[in-house]
This record gives sequence, structure tokens and C-alpha cells, in this order.
Amino acid sequence: MSSTAITEPSGPRPKHLTVGRIGLYAFLVIAALFFLIPLYVMIVTSLKPMDEIRLGNLFALPMAPSLDAWFKAWSSACTGLNCNGIHVGMLNSIKILVPSVILSISVGAVTGYALSFWRPKGANILFGVLLLGAFIPYQVFLYPLVRMLSMVSLYNSIPGVVFVHAIFGLPLMTLLFRNFYAGIPIDLFKAARVDGGGFWAIFLQLMLPLSTPIIVVAAILQITGIWNDFLFGLIFAGRENFPMTVQLNNVVNSSFGEKEYNVNMAATILTAIVPLVVYFVSGRWFVRGIAAGAVKG
Repeated sequence: MSSTAITEPSGPRPKHLTVGRIGLYAFLVIAALFFLIPLYVMIVTSLKPMDEIRLGNLFALPMAPSLDAWFKAWSSACTGLNCNGIHVGMLNSIKILVPSVILSISVGAVTGYALSFWRPKGANILFGVLLLGAFIPYQVFLYPLVRMLSMVSLYNSIPGVVFVHAIFGLPLMTLLFRNFYAGIPIDLFKAARVDGGGFWAIFLQLMLPLSTPIIVVAAILQITGIWNDFLFGLIFAGRENFPMTVQLNNVVNSSFGEKEYNVNMAATILTAIVPLVVYFVSGRWFVRGIAAGAVKG
């Protein structure tokens, strides 16, 4: 009597649609539309002349697409009495962004490393104070910071607003790096100590090369947060150093006769380009950094 073995077909099994899977797909589609529809309206409006915009067809494609609104938003849109466009604010934003990101990440990495491995006296108290600073509303500190920066001649200047961004970014950066370093085996640190490594040698030669995922996460958070900031730029930068977000506000709220919605939409997209590019280019690294320990602890 012979028996035949029943073999299952090779390859991945087909995925059957379930109620849960249908609900998940529906949620993803609705979420995508929630963000893509406003972006679509902004793009098509920025490409329309005002004659088409007055027709009121919000979702209609432009009949005669034109980049005139983009060029005007960039180079000649008026912010109050000055009609230099929004490009002036981009240069100021870059001057504020680069040193703020470097300073906040550098100090946060060193502080998180020290609190994870070296544990100085009062480390828990210091960490608690830093965490407390992350949850106190910024508005509480505005007036004291204005007075302090005025006393040291940093008010209404690029260094002043860089200092403010670095200070307010420090709690989050310290938390990220401390939790990341807490996931590194302590035996690795002890072995480096046995080999004679000091504080800076271990940090620069051992910990920093391992920190690429969390540095990417920290950079994305700081770049988007600082670039999109309006409050600190308005209060601490000074009129000559207004970042792009403040310039955008001035463009939108400065009107002479007719409200130019196409120019306003183009200026808004130009202001958002940097954080959008950062997310699109490094989004995969952001997910890897989160998985590697950004939320451990």
C-alpha cells in the first residue's frame, strides 16, 4: 500500500482581505488625502493667474500654468514697505539653522553620554531638571531671555537666536542621546576604560561612530523644528535677521489692493521646501534611528 505525500505549493501565500486590513487601508487612504489635498490646492493655485483664481474653481487645474507667482514670491513680493521677496529670509534661516543644529546636537550628545556612563554626582537631579525644561511652555522664558540677551548685547542678532534655539533644544537632545547610549552594552565602555580611554577619547573614538542613527534622528527633529520656528525668530532675531517663516507671515499679511493668493501659496511652498526635502531624503534613516534606540529607556 503506497502513500502519497501532499506538498503545499511554494511561494508566498495570498493575503486575504479582512475587516481589519480593509480598515487599515481606508485609514491610510484618508490620512494621505488629508495631507495631499491641501498640497494639491496650494500647487495649482500658485500656478494660476489671478483671473483664474477669481473664478472660484479651487480644485481645477490651471488653464494657463505660469511660474510668475513663484518668481514674484522669491524676488519681489512685498513684506511691509520692502519688496525684496522671500529669498532674504531663506539666507537668514540658514544662518540660524546651521549653528543651532550643530550646537544643540553636540552639547546634547556629550550630556547624554556623560549621564549614561560617567554618572557624575547629582546626575539624576540634572536629568530631571533638563526634562522639566522640555515641558515648560516657552512663553514663560521669553521676557527673562529678552532681558538677559539685552544685557550681553545679543538681543536682535543671529548669535542671540542661535543661543535660544540651542538652549531649548538641549532637553530633547539630551533625552534622545541618553536613551540611545543606555542601550549600548556597558561592557563595551568598561573595556575602553581598561584600555586607558578617558572621557573624550571614549566619546570621540567609540561612542560617536556608533551614534549615526540617533544623530540623524536628532538632526531631522532640530532642522524641522528650527526652520519652522516663528516665535523665536520674531522676538530674538531682529528686523534685519528675520527667518523665512517671519518673512512669509509678512508677505501674506502685506497687501496693496488685491490679495495675491497665488503669490502667497508659492511663498508658502518655498518656505516648506527645506523640511520636506529633509524628510524625503532621510526618512528611512529616521525610522532606523527610532528603531535603534531613540525611544528606549
